[in-house]
Amino acid sequence: MLSVQMEQRVNLKFLVKLRKTFTEAYAMLKEVYGNEVFEWFKRLKEGRETTEDDPRPGRPTTQKRTKLLILEDQIFAAEEIARRNILAL
Repeated sequence: MLSVQMEQRVNLKFLVKLRKTFTEAYAMLKEVYGNEVFEWFKRLKEGRETTEDDPRPGRPTTQKRTKLLILEDQIFAAEEIARRNILAL
């Protein structure tokens, strides 16, 4: 399921492809979503195709950190199993 932000961006992309002006697109989207439309209209009008957020430098999100911890734990577990098997030989 799309987040509200992604849904807005996909709908805005659709309106840009229909060659709606900012005023027309803004009025339609504001009626449904509120104000957060101007920046994405500009990006899509300039030719941007993706509606995904740009990667941001810095600390990873909690979800990404969790995935990294799980991956690290899997690597640690695999290394521990390998170490125990070597010791058992």
